[in-house]
Amino acid sequence: MPPSPPSLLPFFSPPLFSPPSLLLHLSPSLPTPSLSDCRQRFRAVLVEAIVKLDEQVKRIGTAVEDSKPYWEARRVARQAQLEAQRATGEFQRAVEILRAAKETIALAEERLLEEDSRQFDSAWQEMLNHATNRVMEAETTRTRSELEHRKTANHYNACISHMRQHENKLKRTINKSRPYYELKAKYYLKLEQLKLCVDEHQAKLTVAKADYRTALRNLETISEEIHARRRAIAMGTRGRGVGVEGDGGHEVIPPPSSEVGAWIT
Repeated sequence: MPPSPPSLLPFFSPPLFSPPSLLLHLSPSLPTPSLSDCRQRFRAVLVEAIVKLDEQVKRIGTAVEDSKPYWEARRVARQAQLEAQRATGEFQRAVEILRAAKETIALAEERLLEEDSRQFDSAWQEMLNHATNRVMEAETTRTRSELEHRKTANHYNACISHMRQHENKLKRTINKSRPYYELKAKYYLKLEQLKLCVDEHQAKLTVAKADYRTALRNLETISEEIHARRRAIAMGTRGRGVGVEGDGGHEVIPPPSSEVGAWIT
């Protein structure tokens, strides 16, 4: 069987329930059409990738499978490179923070020595203690990041060495299978971008559904409040007895709470 891009279809199964038509009419800002469009594009690209990669396998032959250890080692080496670069950046930032903290203490001590009239009071002591603590924390961070930097660098070098071994052993099949794996990498990147699009719209849809459920609960509460007031007015009218006239002769229903206006706007 030809290798294919990792299946992401389980992440895009239809939701357990669809929003009712009322929800779509009252809340046209829901991103349902965009979500559907992203899903359709993802599935179309996935099917296209499977077909194109299958064609490459039939054209290239067994070199695709024979050279697979090299391409897997290359992928691992690339990941190790990214981790090493991240650790290098963190180590450089830790070194810079430590340098700035030491400079702060040096400048403070220099100012204290230059100002003869300045006494070493509690304010200076507190400031120096704070700066000293920052230096100690920066040194701890620098040591930790340096160890991580060395660890990731060694891991990267080991991965490169492993990849070179496969490269020397499988040079012929690697060159022959290169079009397949380059095409696979291109489709994988495109599918990842479409997956991000789907995830983004799915998150917006989830938030919109939650907001709409909250609005429906608020509307239900307001409706119950209105009915309760009407029942209370009806009970009061019957309690006054038959033939007793009201002030205006008409039933007055108090307006609902201010939540109605807030919900409508």
